[in-house]
Amino acid sequence: MPDAVVIAVDGPAASGKGTISKLLAQHFKLQHLDTGLLYRAVGLAMLQSGGDLDDPSACEAVAKKLDLTALDPDVLAQHHVGEAASKVAVHPPLRAALLEAQRSFANVEPGAVLDGRDIGTVVCPGAQAKLFITASLEARAKRRHAQAVQKDPSASLEAISADLAKRDARDAGRSNAPLAQANDALLLDTTNLGIDAAFEAARAFVASKLHA
Repeated sequence: MPDAVVIAVDGPAASGKGTISKLLAQHFKLQHLDTGLLYRAVGLAMLQSGGDLDDPSACEAVAKKLDLTALDPDVLAQHHVGEAASKVAVHPPLRAALLEAQRSFANVEPGAVLDGRDIGTVVCPGAQAKLFITASLEARAKRRHAQAVQKDPSASLEAISADLAKRDARDAGRSNAPLAQANDALLLDTTNLGIDAAFEAARAFVASKLHA
């Protein structure tokens, strides 16, 4: 393997990319970074301070002070935080502020698995292996709903589906670093795949790339 192995995993929310990325990191003994947490952390900070999610400068200022080692996945996983993250992620100054932090993380040996929306296309275009994980909106909404009802029994599947659709449109439609599949990425549709089968497909692809 190369000295610093970089595996890029992109895809929409609730596609399974986070779970697959963590399993890949464990298997290949690499670090893992859920880059969505960075945007969620900025979104949460803006919400807590009463800041304007549509203010690029304010979001950039928060991003520049972000501590990558102090991200709390449990707090940041809340649905409203994800909505805020999708809104602040459209700002080019914010994305630029987080870009170098992500690249620096990826380039520390032995390497890393990064998952997000633009890893294979913008953050780490030279990654040795790239995957684009997706699933139908219906499947993703059901997965997110199953998680949500554990904390809030009244969570609405219809509302979650609508929110995911809005996030998809926002992420794919932004002018700066939109959600997109890299030309050399494996497209892995997990709509009808269990986690074991999805991971095995991803693992086999990555192994073939690293040992080519």
